[in-house]
Amino acid sequence: MNKIFRVLAVLAAAAVSPVAAAGFAVAQAANAPTPPSSVEPAYEVTEPGESETGTQPQASSQTDLPVLYVTGVEVMRSVTEPAIDIVRVIGLAGSQGWSNPQLVPTTVGKPLDGILDLQFVATMPTESQTATGFFPLGAVFTMELGHEFKGVRVRASENAIEVDTIPGHVEAAIAVDGCKDCVGKKFAERGKAAVGMPGVVRQEDLPKTVRWIPPNRGIRGITRNPNRLNLLLDANDTIVAAYWE
Repeated sequence: MNKIFRVLAVLAAAAVSPVAAAGFAVAQAANAPTPPSSVEPAYEVTEPGESETGTQPQASSQTDLPVLYVTGVEVMRSVTEPAIDIVRVIGLAGSQGWSNPQLVPTTVGKPLDGILDLQFVATMPTESQTATGFFPLGAVFTMELGHEFKGVRVRASENAIEVDTIPGHVEAAIAVDGCKDCVGKKFAERGKAAVGMPGVVRQEDLPKTVRWIPPNRGIRGITRNPNRLNLLLDANDTIVAAYWE
């Protein structure tokens, strides 16, 4: 009799065990902590005491962003039939580290003004870059056979160039300080220094999107903008470091 009871007890335990195990697994899943989100907020707050003129999109690594300046646009037409129109563009990035420059149409179809609108973009650097002067980039775009455009407009981050005829060619001079020799000089906010003062870097001469950071201020935000120039200042407003995010 005792042997029979022992057999029945073993069978009952075997029948209950899967249910108990399942219940334990469900409890573990229900009580498991939710992993923190890895998505960074798409905003940045400017710290009082820092300054930024112009707004730029924030981006993560391996993102295509507009090149800082476009300096020349040439639209060439082949001699051999069927004729092909090719757009060649040159420009300037704020720093080294930019790659894969290309021209991307901003509209679909033919706009009312008959101008092909292109954006000059490239893949941003994967880390901040020391300011050593502007870095040249170039790209080529082949227009479709039989297109009806009468001209081409190319937009960069800070400017645009339009060629009204095909073929045609337009260049633009960029009279902006790329901060190649900024470190060691005094920084002067807009209107606080005359043109040509030796040993002084004026805000007016720098790219539109610039942030200067005194030694007693923090830096808010966790996102990067590689088209923004940053200047670290000491207590005497001397630039101790200059970098592009």
